[in-house]
Amino acid sequence: MSDIPACPQCAGENTYPDGDDFVCADCAFEWPAAADVQAGGAGPQARDCNGNVLADGDNVVVIKDLKVKGSSIPLKQGTVIRGIRLVEDDAEHIEGNSDRIKGLVLKTCFLRKA
Repeated sequence: MSDIPACPQCAGENTYPDGDDFVCADCAFEWPAAADVQAGGAGPQARDCNGNVLADGDNVVVIKDLKVKGSSIPLKQGTVIRGIRLVEDDAEHIEGNSDRIKGLVLKTCFLRKA
C-alpha cells in the first residue's frame, strides 16, 4: 500500500485504486492515477477547453463572445490574450490583457491554447 498516494483533497491515507483512478474512502474524492504520476502531486493544473495544460506566458484564444464586467466592449471570439498569468491556488482562472481591455480575469473553460 506504500505506492498508493494520500488523498490530494483531505490528505487522508485511507485511499485505494479503482480501475484507472484512486478513491479516498474518507471524503469520496476520486482522481486519475495517471495524473498523479505526471504532475508528481503538484496540485491542480490550469487546462484550456481542450485539456491542454496552460503555463505562465502562454498565449490563448477566446472561443466565444464574452461580456466583460465594467466595460462596454465585449470580448469577441478569436481574441488573442498574450502572456497569461496563472492565478495562484485556482486552476479555473487566468489573468491577462487583450489589445483593448486590460486586467482581465478569465475562466479557462472559455479559452484554448494558441
